[in-house]
Amino acid sequence: MNTEIPLADSHDRIRVRGARENNLRDVDVDIPKRRLTVFTGVSGSGKSSLVFGTIAAESQRLINETYPAFVQGFMASLGRPDVDSLENLSAAIIVDQERMGANSRSTVGTATDVNAMLRIVFSRLGEPHIGPSYYFGFNAPEGMCPECEGLGHVTDIDLDELFDRSKSLVEGAITVPGYTADGWMVRGYIESGFLPGDVPIKDFTEQQLQDFLYKEPVKVAVTGFNMTYEGLVPKVRKSILSKDKDSVQPHIRAFIERAVTFTTCPACGGSRLNEAARSSKIDGKSIADCCAMQISDLAEFVRGITDSQVAPLIEPLQKTLDSLVDIGLGYLSLDRTSGSLSGGEAQRVKMVRHLGSPLTDVSYIFDEPTVGLHPHDIQRMNALLVHLRDKGNTVLVVEHKPETIAIADHVIDLGPRAGVHGGTIQFEGTVEELRASGSLTGQHLDYRARLKDAVRERTGALEIRGATRHNLKNVDVDIPLGVLTVVTGVAGSGKSSLIHGSIPRGENVVTVDQSAIKGSRRSNPATYTGLLDPIRSAFAKANGVKPALFSANSEGACPNCNGNGVIYTDLAMMAGVATVCELCEGKRFQAAVLEYRLNGKNIAEVLAMSVAEAHDFFGSGPAHAILARMVDVGLGYLGIGQPLTTLSGGERQRLKLAIHMAEKGGIYVLDEPTTGLHLADVEQMLALFDRLVDSGKTVIVIEHHQAVMAHADWIVDIGPGAGHDGGTVVFEGTPRDLVAARSTLTGQHLAEYVGA
Repeated sequence: MNTEIPLADSHDRIRVRGARENNLRDVDVDIPKRRLTVFTGVSGSGKSSLVFGTIAAESQRLINETYPAFVQGFMASLGRPDVDSLENLSAAIIVDQERMGANSRSTVGTATDVNAMLRIVFSRLGEPHIGPSYYFGFNAPEGMCPECEGLGHVTDIDLDELFDRSKSLVEGAITVPGYTADGWMVRGYIESGFLPGDVPIKDFTEQQLQDFLYKEPVKVAVTGFNMTYEGLVPKVRKSILSKDKDSVQPHIRAFIERAVTFTTCPACGGSRLNEAARSSKIDGKSIADCCAMQISDLAEFVRGITDSQVAPLIEPLQKTLDSLVDIGLGYLSLDRTSGSLSGGEAQRVKMVRHLGSPLTDVSYIFDEPTVGLHPHDIQRMNALLVHLRDKGNTVLVVEHKPETIAIADHVIDLGPRAGVHGGTIQFEGTVEELRASGSLTGQHLDYRARLKDAVRERTGALEIRGATRHNLKNVDVDIPLGVLTVVTGVAGSGKSSLIHGSIPRGENVVTVDQSAIKGSRRSNPATYTGLLDPIRSAFAKANGVKPALFSANSEGACPNCNGNGVIYTDLAMMAGVATVCELCEGKRFQAAVLEYRLNGKNIAEVLAMSVAEAHDFFGSGPAHAILARMVDVGLGYLGIGQPLTTLSGGERQRLKLAIHMAEKGGIYVLDEPTTGLHLADVEQMLALFDRLVDSGKTVIVIEHHQAVMAHADWIVDIGPGAGHDGGTVVFEGTPRDLVAARSTLTGQHLAEYVGA
């Protein structure tokens, strides 16, 4: 039983006074230092605003200010959070769910420094000896494969996506965006003198095909003008394929995705290293072999290296590898790219850096560290959080899972609800006191979903045969249609590989994941969902004016701040300042536009509404339909004009789900949709799943949440372990059968959860 531990004096508490970030309402709170404090509350209640937006942000800002002005000029500028005072802060180490950089040269090995240590070991003990440590690095010229330049893959162009071989140039053979048969680009080819314009490409001579595809740049006369003729492949590479895929128009992005293929480098076999680096071995293993191993296997291999020359290095290397295994990431390999890690995996990789740290009396701040973890793995995560606290650190955790709330020394519950209805402290105290508090979190802490008395009957089956992606071992499984199916298993068991790798995306399949939503600080739920269009139309129709007037990105924008609502002032190495625009007072629109009303409200007042308020305001029509879907997925608290950059991974997924609900797909594939959901909100999500299935849809959910498992009609459990210890179907059947059998880890934990 957790009881409050008395603290010596006021310096043993972080004192927050008058916190007003986002929706916080002048929050005053004292947080015990050198304790494990869990922050709870519904999604949007203000937890992250208090922990990350206030405490962590100010700690980082104050640390940055200790550096010389010259150094600060190279650091990100951080503004002071909206708070009256913060006292007794300690240095904050933030371990969040932000995806690690998608740089293809960054891997698990480079992110954890294991690669650097391995390179030194091989430079000392590898036979034959080839040189210093950088000769084993794929990011160094001396070690990288010359063919792929250390990337492990080579890009190629699918020529069939560039042209139709059955057509001639004048018939529109070139299918690249912008290359129309009567346009200048194609006329350059037709009138170059190198190619016949009226002959199908399949009938070109070998020389003509070579000139068409690969000819070096050369000047030619076309209709009286001098132009540079260049083969289609290099021209497309320079003009289209070299561009950032996310910065181009959707039809060009789609073309790039179709035309460019990535294949394993034939020279290095994907290892990224040159022949010399691959030839140097320890006990028959090269550094490339080590990086390709599952980390749990690599830990055993390193344990066998006993040479005294590298003894001081082997100890920290072994400790880091063992930490990766302990934290539930033993199924990864060092050559796994950082950008391919999920948010939960990225957070756990970041944790590893700190587990062996000799630092004490610092604040470790975690954002839902149990995301992506099976109940079995949560126990190990809890042990790590307790370990950090016991070293004399302050551990602050934003979390929803009752298993992690249970280990807290102190709980701070925010609410009572979300958005404008949240932002206040509902409870402070021990876990036992929380249970008796009557707060929303306290009421739901011991909530357990019941197993269904009867499950739905399938209407058919989606057959998966011989699935071998990643660690899957020739899996055959039938996913039932017309029901709610939950695919579960420990982290790394192969759940995502099975579903995302075997169910093709198409018109009938809607896949909703937690990937980032692209958009600037001007983007918000209203613009992303298309809600702004019917809102503008409604204002225009009611007032007899143009819809463009009601866009802060168009004619209606305040001319002083260009529709931003604030004026940004860059102060070089100091934090930039954002001041509210004096002309529009932050409303983003011209004064004349704000004179126009719809049911008594102007456009700025409507965009300041929450989804739930706007849903009531627009009682019918297309705007109401979009808002109803957002309320359905539990986003009623979001502001419709709230920047997309402030949304969590779970909120992003639910926003995408709201959009896809308007589509005609028959199969919905959802990847951990309960991420970031309070226990009270999970019930609403389950009700949404039921409505989808009852309307004739098939819902397939990759999920660890036991309430979702208990509510399922069918469960597919992948395992038994992770990595090469997983990849097989260890159970398929109803939740009741899974609990009765108790034959898998999932079955054992679910039985305990439902009290069976």
